[in-house]
Amino acid sequence: MTEDIRLVIITGMSGAGKTVAMQSFEDLGYFCIDNMPPSLLPKFWDLVRESGKLSKIALVIDLRSRAFYDEIVRMLNDVAVHGTMNAQVLFLDASDEELVSRYKETRRSHPLARNGRVMEGIQRERKLLAPIRQAAQLVLDTTNLSPRKLREEIFHNYETETTNAFHIEVMSFGFKYGLPIDADIVMDVRFLPNPYYLPELREQTGLDQPVYEYVMTQPQTENFYQQFLGLLQTIVPGYKKEGKSSLTIAIGCTGGQHRSVALAQRLGKALGDSYPVHVTHRDINKRKESANRS
Repeated sequence: MTEDIRLVIITGMSGAGKTVAMQSFEDLGYFCIDNMPPSLLPKFWDLVRESGKLSKIALVIDLRSRAFYDEIVRMLNDVAVHGTMNAQVLFLDASDEELVSRYKETRRSHPLARNGRVMEGIQRERKLLAPIRQAAQLVLDTTNLSPRKLREEIFHNYETETTNAFHIEVMSFGFKYGLPIDADIVMDVRFLPNPYYLPELREQTGLDQPVYEYVMTQPQTENFYQQFLGLLQTIVPGYKKEGKSSLTIAIGCTGGQHRSVALAQRLGKALGDSYPVHVTHRDINKRKESANRS
C-alpha cells in the first residue's frame, strides 16, 4: 500500500551535511538514493507504487539547477493531490562563514563557483534554494553541529516507535578458530569448567539443555554472569548515545561449542528485554564439520 510509504527528500546547501544525513537515514532503515537524475524520478516513482515493497525512502537531491527544483515541486504536488504517501523535505543549512571554512578545509571547489570565489557560489546557491527551504517541513542548521550531533538530530526527528536503529549482536566463538574481527566487546570465558571433558556432554552444544544447565549451575558462572551483565547494562547506553547503530558482543571459549554458546543464549535473552538482539554461534558446528572431513 503506497499510503504507508514515508518519503524524505534531503536537500540543502552544498557542504551542509547531506552525506552524514543520508548515512543516518540508512541506519534508520530507509532506502536511500543519492543525487538521482531528475529525469529518472517519474520512473522510480512508478516502480515504488507498483512494487509496494518500500516503506521508507530518502532521496538526497542537490538542487543546483532549475530543472531539479521544478521536478521536485511536481513530484511533491503529485503526492499532495493523490495522497500516495507521507512526504517531507529536510533542508540542511549552515552559515556562509562555516560553509566557506568547510570548503577550504576539504579543498573542494563549489559547484556553482568553479571559476570564481567560493562565496559567490554559496550566495548563488542560497538564492536558488530559497523557495525549497521555505517549503521544507524541517530545516536543520548544521553550523555548530558535529556529524554525531547532526545524526542525533535526525534520529530525534525521524526515529519512530517501529524503528530499531540501534541493535545488539551477541555471538559465541571458539578461540581456536580465531578472534571475530568485527567484535566491539570480546569476553573470554575459558576460565569456566568445560563440559567437553564430560563424555556425555562432549557431542552436545550449549543449545542443549544438559550442557546449558551444567554451565549455568557452576558458582563461577553465576558470579561472572551477573557482573558481566551489570557492566553491559552500564555501558551499552553510552554506545547508543555516541551514535553507534549496532554493538557486537563476542563471547569466546576454546571451541565455541559449549560455554560460550550457553552464555551467549542467556545474555541475549537478558539484553533483549531492553534492545533488539540477534544471537549467533559462529563455531558451534566447527568440530563436527572437521570430524566429518577427516
